[in-house]
Formats: sequence, C-alpha cells, structure tokens
Amino acid sequence: MLFYIVKRLGLALLVALTVSFLAYMLVFLSGDPALALAGEGARQADIEMVRKTYGLDRPIPVQYADWLGKLVRGNLGMSVYFKTEVGPLVLDKLGTTLWLGLAALGVALVISVPLGVLAAIYKNSWIDRLCLGVAVLGQALPNFFFALLLMMLFSITWRLLPVSGSGTWQHFVMPALALGYYAAPAFMRLIRAGMIEVLGADYIRTARAKGLPPATVVFKHALRNAIVPVVALAAVQLGFLLGGSVVIETIFALDGLGYLAYQSITYKDFPVMQIIVLLLSVIYVLLTLAADVANAWLDPRIRVA
Repeated sequence: MLFYIVKRLGLALLVALTVSFLAYMLVFLSGDPALALAGEGARQADIEMVRKTYGLDRPIPVQYADWLGKLVRGNLGMSVYFKTEVGPLVLDKLGTTLWLGLAALGVALVISVPLGVLAAIYKNSWIDRLCLGVAVLGQALPNFFFALLLMMLFSITWRLLPVSGSGTWQHFVMPALALGYYAAPAFMRLIRAGMIEVLGADYIRTARAKGLPPATVVFKHALRNAIVPVVALAAVQLGFLLGGSVVIETIFALDGLGYLAYQSITYKDFPVMQIIVLLLSVIYVLLTLAADVANAWLDPRIRVA
C-alpha cells in the first residue's frame, strides 16, 4: 500500500508541475502580455518599458523558472488590477468557492442517491425511466440557464431567496442547486448500476429469505456496498464543481474564486489568472490522488495490480 501511495504521489507531482507550466503559458496564449498590460493606445516605448519592468524580455524558460521559484518561496506576485498581493487575495475568495462546491456536492448526493436506488429497485419500469429522464435532463440543461430559471422563480416571483451576494447561507441555496443538479446524473447512474448488481447477489437473496424487512435489505445491506464507488467519485466530482463554479459565481455575484477569475479575465490581470488556474488544478490533482488511494484501500486488487 505504501509503494502504491508513493507511486501515485510521484505521478501527482509530475501532473502538478505540468499544470504549473501550462498555467504560466496562459499569459502568452492571448498575445503579447506587454501590449495587454500597457493598453491598446500605448506607445512602443511604453510597451518596451512594461516588458522590461515585468521581465517579459527574457526567454520564456527563464521567466517560468523564476516564477516557479517565487511560488515555492510563497511569493505569488502582485495583482495588476487590484494592486495587492495575489496570495491573500486568492485565499480570501477560496473559502466561498469551497463552501459552494461542498454544498453543490451535497445537493448532487441528495438528488442522486434516492433516484439511483428507486431506479434499481424498479428496474425497466416507468419509475426507472422517470429517474433516468431526470438524470438526462440534469446533463442536458445548461447550468447557467437552470440558474436563471431558479433566479426568476425563487427571487423574482416568490421573493424567497436573495438574488446575488454571499453574505448568508441563503445566498448559496440557488447556486448550489444549479451546480449540484448538473453533477447529480453521474452519481445516479453509478448508484443505479451498483444497486442492480448488488441486489442480484447471493447474500441479498439470503437476507430476503431470512424475512428481513425490505427497507433493511435495501439500505443496510445493499446500499452500503453499492455506495462504495461513490465515495471515490465524490472526490473527483468535487474538483469538477470547484473548477466549474466560474459561471455560477458570476451569475449570482458570489465573492469567490470563480467571480475573481471572471474579473481577472475582464481586466487582463494575468498574475491572478495564473494562480487561480494553478490552485484549482492542484486541488483537483490532490482530490484525484485521494480518490485513487481510497479506491486502493477499499479494493486490494487495485494496489496489487
């Protein structure tokens, strides 16, 4: 098990290093960063001064090595637009995005677990087709459009929830619903497939033959085993939710990393953009590593292979 963890950790470090290089190269994908920082009407002398001030006149490998060295020492740079250090700025917004991601994950599980269990129990019936239809709708409906529907219904028509902001827990209800409903189908299909397989196992037939109540058979014996893969998937899905919160945070004006990313793109704040992309990517890599370790711990066949 220790060898497996070390191997996966080494692979995760290589992925994180690759992601850091790609995050740094984002600055150059949109054109000349010196021109973007100086402004469209800047003179050539001003552009050259900006290029020299930010070290953009050096070879790209040298710039990347210098940037990576500063990251290792905890120096994340200065924001061009906000005129403050990038580290405290990003960390201040990280909590909002984490709370939104966890809330959306909870919504996804609350929706998917009952639907998956019902679809498995009533396999190939109209209930199964209805549950699958709800799951398909969740993936087919864009989350930004669903967010606008929620906003019109709960904020404008019924006036039950605030339309924007992140001051109270009520501000997270609609964003979590919009983000979590999109992630629910993946859990629902996995739970349905696992439940169908488990419900046909010999020990389930034995439990039924002993006269155990149906609810005990389904939830105590079947669901406990069928939900094991969901634990690993939840870690991966949380990474997707954190990375996919940019649109939802922008729509609801949540003061998190997603909204900060939108602002940094709008104002061409390259240092902030780089750190946000790198941070979310590293979080996803760590969550994937945790999922791999959890799978290996739950299933010895994986670490043996």
